[in-house]
Amino acid sequence: MGISAIILLIITGIAFAGGGILISKLIAKTSQNTAKGEPYECGIPTEGTSWIQFNVGYYLFALIFLVFDVELVFMYPWAVVVKRVGMVGLVEIVLFMFILFMGLIYAWRKGALKWM
Repeated sequence: MGISAIILLIITGIAFAGGGILISKLIAKTSQNTAKGEPYECGIPTEGTSWIQFNVGYYLFALIFLVFDVELVFMYPWAVVVKRVGMVGLVEIVLFMFILFMGLIYAWRKGALKWM
């Protein structure tokens, strides 16, 4: 296998990508419409400028959601092997939950959970 396999893989990848784009250009129907060039925002036409400043609270809310969403991703494999890991696994998950709970308390005290 060597360098020839890598070169063949790169050529094949480029051929598949280019072939798909070429077939799409040849087969797909195209139309020139002014509405196609506008940005799509929930189906409602935009009014005024789109460059407005959002409150940072929405961003903080999203980050807190992601933290607790990732927590569940880590807890699922732990729940699958909980009998095999024993007491050490229980202590580790309790410590993990405690650290996340302290982060939630911190965010709550700073006012990050208040909806504007």
